[in-house]
Amino acid sequence: MNKEPLLDRLQRKYRRFAIPNLMQYIVGGMAIIFVMDMIVFALEPFSLTATLMFDRDAIFHGQIWRIISFVLIPPDSSPIFIIFSLYFYWLIGDALENQWGTFKFNAFYWCGALCTMIFGLITGFATNSYLNMTLFLAFAFLYPDFQMLLFFCIPIKIKWLAIIDGLILVMSFYYAGWKGRIALLIALANVLLFFGSHFLDSFKACRRRRKWQKEWNDVKNNWK
Repeated sequence: MNKEPLLDRLQRKYRRFAIPNLMQYIVGGMAIIFVMDMIVFALEPFSLTATLMFDRDAIFHGQIWRIISFVLIPPDSSPIFIIFSLYFYWLIGDALENQWGTFKFNAFYWCGALCTMIFGLITGFATNSYLNMTLFLAFAFLYPDFQMLLFFCIPIKIKWLAIIDGLILVMSFYYAGWKGRIALLIALANVLLFFGSHFLDSFKACRRRRKWQKEWNDVKNNWK
């Protein structure tokens, strides 16, 4: 009798704690923070983003909200590009939750966030950028042929954006310091944790197809 997977056991016990439509709240928080900093605090020395970003020293001095609030920091981009970014985050988050279910999507996101927090408390460096990139990689793995409108006008398949994203990650790893490199590896480890078996199954299926193709070619050559 097969042992029940750990994630399924956790889902049976803790599914009531999962947050439905989690990415909508994350994206909504990012949008509010961006608008507040751009309009409300534009002429003030105060920055909401600076108050919410991860800062180990500030956390140890009582600003404990920073240990989690960093996930709401919006991408550093222009007002026009932020619309595309936040829409894209909402799109992939909603698609992953529909595919996996609320609990598994929550587990994927918070597992990555928790690892980022722990690493941040150890090294003093934590960012939600790599965490958000893992969402895109997960989406691209599940829906490689999904076509979207880049900047709302250019049709492109997700798999091509995933290749670009992979190149960006390689460059980020090359130019980042050791803290940035470890943070990136931790984020990618979360993808492998949830998709490792899928990658292995895909690799085995590819090998079987190549073996079958080779055997079929040998049979056709013998007939000639």
